[in-house]
Amino acid sequence: MAEQIKVRELLFSEILDKVHGAKNKKDKIKILQDEDCLGLRQILLWSFDPTITSAVPSGTPPYIENDAPEGTKHTLMRVEAAHFWHFVKSNGKPADPHLQSTVREKNFIRLLETLHKDEAELLICVKDKAVHQKYKGLSKDVVKEAFGLNEDFKVTK
Repeated sequence: MAEQIKVRELLFSEILDKVHGAKNKKDKIKILQDEDCLGLRQILLWSFDPTITSAVPSGTPPYIENDAPEGTKHTLMRVEAAHFWHFVKSNGKPADPHLQSTVREKNFIRLLETLHKDEAELLICVKDKAVHQKYKGLSKDVVKEAFGLNEDFKVTK
């Protein structure tokens, strides 16, 4: 079978839509493995690893949805993932302790406003650890198996 050429990278929301639509666990795992990248792993760890929590308040913040068509005037989660560490706590401690909470919240809102509306919605679900509610069938077991993680979400392979 010839290798498939990617015209563009899928939005993370599109990847998780594919996972949601997959018929069985094996297919869900394959989709995650085929689309594997650091940013995708980061949002899934933020979503499912109990030692990683959000440093921004739960719920939908007051932001203006970016309704520009996909591929135009917005950024991508896979690019912005390098900045996600500013918005999390690890074992209850902010990853960026020098950032004031109001500045952190403003930066998070600014990020949401630059993302495609589907990815902004996804990031809010990630922050609130509600990804499994939006994308049925995406579970911590699927994530752990797809990326070779143990019970503590550490790489075993």
